[in-house]
Amino acid sequence: MKKVSKFIFWTPRLISIIFISFLTLFSLDVFDSCNSVLSCFTGLLMHNIPVFILIIILLIAWKHEIVGAIAFILAGLAYIVLLITSQNFQWFMLAWSITIAGPAFLVGILFYVGRKRKSTHLKSKKL
Repeated sequence: MKKVSKFIFWTPRLISIIFISFLTLFSLDVFDSCNSVLSCFTGLLMHNIPVFILIIILLIAWKHEIVGAIAFILAGLAYIVLLITSQNFQWFMLAWSITIAGPAFLVGILFYVGRKRKSTHLKSKKL
C-alpha cells in the first residue's frame, strides 16, 4: 500500500474516533443533575445514543467506506436539521453547528474519497 493510500485509509477512521470521543464528552454534564446511580446511568445512556450509533456505523464503515460516507454526511445534516427545527433556534447557532456537523461532513467526504480511490485502483488493476 502506498503512503498516500495509507493516509486516505486511516485519516477518516482516526478523525471519526476523535469525533466520537469528543461527542462522548458532552454526556458528562449528566453528573451535574443526577440524584442516584440509576438516574446517572439512564442519563449517560440517553446522552450517548448518538455515540453508540456512530460507533456501529464506524465499525461497518471500516470495511465498507460507502456506508461511512453516506452515514456521516447524513449525521451532519440531521444535526443541522434538528438544530434548525428546535424551539429556541437563533441564527448564530448555525455557526455552533460547524463544531458538530463539520467533522461529520469531513469524515464522510474522506470515506468517500477513500472509496473512490479504491475503486479506481481496482479498475486500473483489471486493465
